[in-house]
Amino acid sequence: MSQQTWDAVDAYFSEALVGHDPALEAARAAADEAGLPPIAVAPNQGKLLHLLALTQGARRILEVGTLGGYSAIWLARALPADGELITLEIDPTHAGVARGNLARAGLDKIAEVRLGRAADSLAALVESGAEPFDLVFIDADKPSNPEYFTWALKLTRPGSLIIVDNVVRGGAVADADSTDPATVGTRRLHELIAAEPRVSGTSIQTVGTKGYDGFTLVRVQH
Repeated sequence: MSQQTWDAVDAYFSEALVGHDPALEAARAAADEAGLPPIAVAPNQGKLLHLLALTQGARRILEVGTLGGYSAIWLARALPADGELITLEIDPTHAGVARGNLARAGLDKIAEVRLGRAADSLAALVESGAEPFDLVFIDADKPSNPEYFTWALKLTRPGSLIIVDNVVRGGAVADADSTDPATVGTRRLHELIAAEPRVSGTSIQTVGTKGYDGFTLVRVQH
């Protein structure tokens, strides 16, 4: 199948099951206007995150990698009125766009964008004794995936979900000889998951407007 077909199918599903959403469309437009890279999750993928958070009954969500706040809007909308989403972003421009988008979506009271290196922000959350998160979405620099996963384990509880995006690397994840840092980091992530008795996980390949990719879903067991 061609990319054109994948795009058409994604467009059909998004129109049928997501529909017109002014806040999400404004978030994409603001990100484009600010020159952010067009790498946010697709609408149907954003809704999957939303449904997973709802199914989880999440009250606290942690996101690693904010970009323009598109996925943060989807996740924050799954929270109750007294819920909390903390999203981590290293780029000041990205963080500013995300804050504006979350505010326009009416979510700035429950969603906080923290600026800085994600590893530093994660360490600070652990050191402060942060209450465990019910769901963690990791979608940042791929070489650091093993580190982010290790921190996520410290910030979750039995029953929490950890979702890692962009794990297929166009198929390169199957190449044990790859020297690409993103692929090496993603393979190391899966080695950690496989060796960690406290979790159970699986990875799913996807196609669509984001090309050939996939995500890893992990449940903290105990």
